[in-house]
Amino acid sequence: MSTPSVISRSKQLAARAEAVIPGGVNSPARALKAVGADPIYFDRGDGPYLFDVDGNRFLDYVGSWGPMILGHCHPRVLEAIEVTLAHGTSFGAPCRQEVEMAELVCQLIPSIEMVRMVNSGTEATMSAIRVARAFTKRDIIVKFEGCYHGHGDAFLAKAGSGLATLGISSCPGVPEEATKLTITIPFNDLDAVKKVFKEHSKEIAAVILEPVVGNAGLILPQDGFLKGLRDITEKEGALLIFDEVMTGFRVALGGAQARYEIKPDLTTLGKIIGGGLPVGAYGGRKDIMQMIAPSGSVYQAGTLSGNPLAMAAGLAQLKMLQQPETYVKLNNKTELLAKGLSEIAEKKGGMRVAHITGMITLFFTDKEVIDFETAKKSDTEKFAKVWRKLAEKGIYWPPSQFEAAFVSTVHSTKDIEETLKAFEESV
Repeated sequence: MSTPSVISRSKQLAARAEAVIPGGVNSPARALKAVGADPIYFDRGDGPYLFDVDGNRFLDYVGSWGPMILGHCHPRVLEAIEVTLAHGTSFGAPCRQEVEMAELVCQLIPSIEMVRMVNSGTEATMSAIRVARAFTKRDIIVKFEGCYHGHGDAFLAKAGSGLATLGISSCPGVPEEATKLTITIPFNDLDAVKKVFKEHSKEIAAVILEPVVGNAGLILPQDGFLKGLRDITEKEGALLIFDEVMTGFRVALGGAQARYEIKPDLTTLGKIIGGGLPVGAYGGRKDIMQMIAPSGSVYQAGTLSGNPLAMAAGLAQLKMLQQPETYVKLNNKTELLAKGLSEIAEKKGGMRVAHITGMITLFFTDKEVIDFETAKKSDTEKFAKVWRKLAEKGIYWPPSQFEAAFVSTVHSTKDIEETLKAFEESV
């Protein structure tokens, strides 16, 4: 009689989850359908590593989709959480930590003169376009194909990230009327921007974008694109909103806007400013932000906004990132990984590498990727096969061609060499 095969703990949990959670997951990409794999249930993290419930160790390049820039379980972040936890988890009232966070964000990002804390990137972007519409007394929002700004109704038109991963072009449950006031155009296309403004110049409230796209795979802005946007929006009286939920405090201490020397009117933040706890924020010019209640009449609220745990974790992380040479070291690690992947791509063909400090994507296409359309030409079946091979070798890469991978400050040269060896054997 044959011995029955042992069912992994991840599979056992997945079976239980499917009975009580839609699709068995609380965020679609976690289902790993795009790469033809079963969900992996993780038990703990340590530095650059994740350990699943079956005891397998993975080198982590997802980093909780961006927040873990210092790696998992950084002692300073844990200490801040533990100290704060002893005093309570939430008050539904003001606390010292939220004031300190607001002061530090305003100090580190000069375009932000006032900031409001929320609990997710989606909340931040929804709130930012609400106040933008109120300030300009206009209704139309312009966004770019492949830029993902959360799951607010107004943004679920040609969005990247999870929708692209699952092949969803439009989202049931979002009325057509909800997206009629959203115009979507190609990233890196200033001519398209000029055309839209020519047709709707007095109706456009704001242009919102990821200044460095991370939700269609990593796509960098071409020379002059961001400056062109700034010039056009200023001329036309529309606001420029940088969604830096992903890039804020990752590609540079002051975000992508510091790196590219562009000053938006509003900025959305998240991920890193919470140290791994749920968080979001939106901020910008004082004259705009003062329209938000209770200073003004634009209503937005949140029971857990600015809660002491998330603020303490984020503060500890931001203070660590202020240390000299942090971003030089992070950039060097990213460059080392990018150089190795580029050499593999050149040797084997059919691949392109895009990278910036702390972020990287290996596109399975031999064409230059400048926007969502060119990103979609990638061979997603090949990506899925490579992903599965990498997972078998203990590399946890983002499970979608249309997501950026994240490098942390604790990835070592040895870790990167192990990663490159795995790619070399998997591609």
